[in-house]
Amino acid sequence: MVVAQPIQAQKVSFALQKADSLFQAGQVAQSYPWFRQAREQDGIQSARQLLRMAYIQETLGHYPAALYYLSVAQVWQPRYGTWRKMVALAQEHRLIGYPDTWRQSLLITLHRYYYRLLQGSLLLAIVGGAALLARRRTADRAWWGIYAAYLVGIGLFLNLLAPVRVGLVARARAPLMAGPSAGSAWLTTAAAGDRFEVRGHQDIWYRVQWQGRDAYIRRPDLLVVE
Repeated sequence: MVVAQPIQAQKVSFALQKADSLFQAGQVAQSYPWFRQAREQDGIQSARQLLRMAYIQETLGHYPAALYYLSVAQVWQPRYGTWRKMVALAQEHRLIGYPDTWRQSLLITLHRYYYRLLQGSLLLAIVGGAALLARRRTADRAWWGIYAAYLVGIGLFLNLLAPVRVGLVARARAPLMAGPSAGSAWLTTAAAGDRFEVRGHQDIWYRVQWQGRDAYIRRPDLLVVE
């Protein structure tokens, strides 16, 4: 993911050039189909492109689509400004799943540097492991213990601080169910744009977190942010 982002951001196509020229000329609505073609058909995606698509959808009054593009941009390039915009839209339309807390700010900071920290940690683990193997006959057991604890720390870092998978409700009045079945107990009705952590899927259902418990929503009713 770290390697792929800069490469894709540098791609240029006729559709993207056309979209940028229309957008800069103030023809934002006309630029959207070209931005979408560049993303879906040409496979081009960048944070700037996504933010522009979000802006267009917001000006057209399509706030769930705007939130979706903002969410994808946030995954690609975590920024406080992008998240604050998402929070403002969510509060304006009374949506859930957009916390405005110091914990969320801390998570954004960690996600901004997550892959760099991970790469550095793994590189240090490789160097340390090679050094211990080179001196395996003379290395004290304490060093092996320290190295093992370091590897455990990397594992915890991977599991606890990795960005979670989220999805946005794609249509109004989407039902949340207690189980992966239409016959399960109804929990609540989600609004278009509500944001949930995705924890898995089963058949035609996504398992999401709602109010500290598992809930299920039909897969067509949820756009997973990727």
